[in-house]
Amino acid sequence: MKFSEQWLREWVNPAIETEALLHQVTMAGLEVDGIERVAGEFSGVVVAEILSAEQHPDADKLRVCQVSDGKETFNVVCGAPNARAGIKIPFAQVGALLPGNFKIKKAKLRGVESFGMLCAEAELGLAESSDGLMELPLDAPLGESVYEWLKLDDNTIEVDLTPNRSDCLSIAGLAREVGVLNKEAVSAPVVNALSATIDDTFPVSLTASEACPKYLGRVIRGVNPNAETPLWMAEKLRRCGLRSIEPAVDVTNYILLELGQPMHAFDLNTLNGSIDVRFAKAGEKLTLLDGQEAELRDDTLVIADEKGPLAMAGIMGGQDTGVTSKTQDVFLECAFFSPLAIAGKARSYGLHTDSSHRYERGVDHELQRTAMERATELLLQIMGGEAGPVVDTSDTANLPEKRTVRLRAEKLESLLGISIPSDEVVDILTRLGLELLSSDDVSWEFAIPSYRFDISIEPDLVEEVGRIYGYNNLPKTTTQGGLNLVADDEATTPYHVLEDKLVSLGYQEAITYSFVEQTQQDALATNETAIPLANPISTDMGVMRTSLWTGLLNAASYNQKRQQSRIKFFETGLKFIDVDGEIVQTRMLSGVVVGNVAEENWCNEKRVVDFYDVKADLEALLFSIDKSVAFEKGQNSALHPGQSAQIVKQGEIIGYFGKLHPKLQKTFDLNGSVFLFELRLDETVKGQVSNFTEVSKYPGVRRDLAILIKSDVSYQDIESVVRENAGEDLVDLNVFDVYVGDNLGDGLKSIAMGMSWQRVDRTLNDEEITQSFDKVVTALSARFDAKIRS
Repeated sequence: MKFSEQWLREWVNPAIETEALLHQVTMAGLEVDGIERVAGEFSGVVVAEILSAEQHPDADKLRVCQVSDGKETFNVVCGAPNARAGIKIPFAQVGALLPGNFKIKKAKLRGVESFGMLCAEAELGLAESSDGLMELPLDAPLGESVYEWLKLDDNTIEVDLTPNRSDCLSIAGLAREVGVLNKEAVSAPVVNALSATIDDTFPVSLTASEACPKYLGRVIRGVNPNAETPLWMAEKLRRCGLRSIEPAVDVTNYILLELGQPMHAFDLNTLNGSIDVRFAKAGEKLTLLDGQEAELRDDTLVIADEKGPLAMAGIMGGQDTGVTSKTQDVFLECAFFSPLAIAGKARSYGLHTDSSHRYERGVDHELQRTAMERATELLLQIMGGEAGPVVDTSDTANLPEKRTVRLRAEKLESLLGISIPSDEVVDILTRLGLELLSSDDVSWEFAIPSYRFDISIEPDLVEEVGRIYGYNNLPKTTTQGGLNLVADDEATTPYHVLEDKLVSLGYQEAITYSFVEQTQQDALATNETAIPLANPISTDMGVMRTSLWTGLLNAASYNQKRQQSRIKFFETGLKFIDVDGEIVQTRMLSGVVVGNVAEENWCNEKRVVDFYDVKADLEALLFSIDKSVAFEKGQNSALHPGQSAQIVKQGEIIGYFGKLHPKLQKTFDLNGSVFLFELRLDETVKGQVSNFTEVSKYPGVRRDLAILIKSDVSYQDIESVVRENAGEDLVDLNVFDVYVGDNLGDGLKSIAMGMSWQRVDRTLNDEEITQSFDKVVTALSARFDAKIRS
């Protein structure tokens, strides 16, 4: 927000220099972003009047003017199109110094002598460009220094306010802060309720009262359409970064800057029937004041009459109903809109206005009556006319409730590290506008003013006391605390070990958003409902993820479109699920693999990654923690039914992996075979404590077994049967051959396994090995009807 230092000092004027004021405001949390002079440096420029303006004898675009400064008359040649007799203008006399170190000298233009220069705004540093001479009010005193008469010894200061400090988006709010910081009284303009001189009103209704619980309107008839905005108001607007447009609009902008209340002026004669504050109907259109046509959505709050929308509520008015140079009857309105009803709406239409900036942060819901009376007073002073009564349409049930907060002396001291006297605490908070309701030796209870949206809990009051007391005044203390050693659980593997392992396997860590697009999320996790966001950043980030796969697949698609032929991503993060109204967060480890098995190289086989490559990566990762992890047949709606598995640990499913379902390939615009895995991280890292096993000095015995078995029998089941029956001396089991062929018969496969037995105390004899081997063969035959291959 930009503001004029001089305007601020009209409200409160502490005896400190500008630099000290800026430092003080910054240290109070209202960071100053910049400061600049409101005009260029100049001298020797006085108020003068053009007595006559004659055509130059030798130049069509020049005039020869007789100019008086109240003491003398000067001959001045001027080329401005608006140079004419009877106007008062800034006159740079011979010897004057203008911005840019430009000195005025006596000159001769086309044979006519000129003693000085008549000035435009741009030549005085008051504007970037101008079309003609700067016309001063007719009551401007002749011969007076323009610099002093316009009070140009002023600065435009820009402060960068955090979103929670909407109370300071006005001269009134800034003055309140400066007054508290300096213990100075604030001199606000006296605003009196004006008596209605006519009975005219315009009906208003609130269909969307939860979004707009308060709307004030007033009819003002017979205003002078030829009135001009007074120079003092136009200058204040300019110094705050706004240009003067026409009196009615300038008054509403003035109130916006002075009090922080956005207002709007309608041309009364363009309104039809009555005003209704409602949500737009999808497809309704509105041409805005800037000429842009907006197609409205049904979540956009509008001010409408019987024909349709007149304005986007809290954002911008419509072109067809705004006041113009021909307006004679005005409908002045101001309202309180719920911040949630306005938040983000302007940006969604590519807009950002001073009104939306304030409304989405919060406007004082008790300010509207004062703003209406102040605006009416100024409008009548400038444009004349007669005012009707103020019509207040309110739904008190939807207005913000009054808040009270208790502050404990113990809490204040513990957070600030200093004991502040009770009288000073009360003085600081009451000067900020809080009302002391009760107090005792250990606490105070305060009623929070309606303009302080940011105060709702005890630490907020501590912050207020701290920043006004002065952070620099708080004592410097050394932080002390006890440090206790926390024992590591040997059976739990740290997260970073898993991450390092995946990196060693060729994966790259990715970090994706927790907010995802709902259609994609629903396609991946059909059995889980995504949690919608109340105020999403954009439509493609509207829900919380129930799987990390959504972000990883989008990342893979993004990289594929940039000619990345080999992608191996993993991510650790939270997924969010609604369980009986509660948000449950689960930490997950997920990955996506697509492309070639290895980087392109003269000695590498050029082969596309398959199911078993990803399974090998997971085995390397999981078996290093717990070798009891098993891969079983399982179903996941996001995975190919024939190439997917569930990962089981101690009887509990901890994750899934497999090939992306073909129907989802198009959804994510991916090419090639895409493989995914996802594990519940907290269960994954739980393993077994490493223990010592004696190395045998006796030889082991190996027996190979080739069996003919049905194709649908999984190796996982075969291994389980073998280990159950091979005895406790079995130390190794591995498959070294799998064969499927027509000569075996339909639905059959051949599996060859190597089994090794060994003891640490003696050598096993043939009889013991044969007994264990035969037991395995018998069990496989009984369980799976397996036959030994000859």
